[in-house]
Amino acid sequence: MAAHSAPGRGARLPDAVPLEISHVTRLSWELGTRVVDDEEATLHSQWQQEDTFWELDVFQVTHHTDLLRIQTPVGREQFYGVTQSELESALTTLEAADRWQQSG
Repeated sequence: MAAHSAPGRGARLPDAVPLEISHVTRLSWELGTRVVDDEEATLHSQWQQEDTFWELDVFQVTHHTDLLRIQTPVGREQFYGVTQSELESALTTLEAADRWQQSG
């Protein structure tokens, strides 16, 4: 399912991504691509969902902000900004998820 916003709520991650993050900012494809291609962005980790071909890349982009690049099974890239502190605790959920494996 695509990410969407409900009235009064911010962006949220696609349902296929098992991360509970309360403050998520959706970025346009153009801006997200520009941010991860910047020499200051550092790839932190890569994840794959085994049977449905979802992919998640985590980039550290500032001292307090990470960027998630999510690739859907059909190859569409979606970008989300999150705080590093919130993502660090949420990654334990991803590590424990049966269908998600760290790939890099």
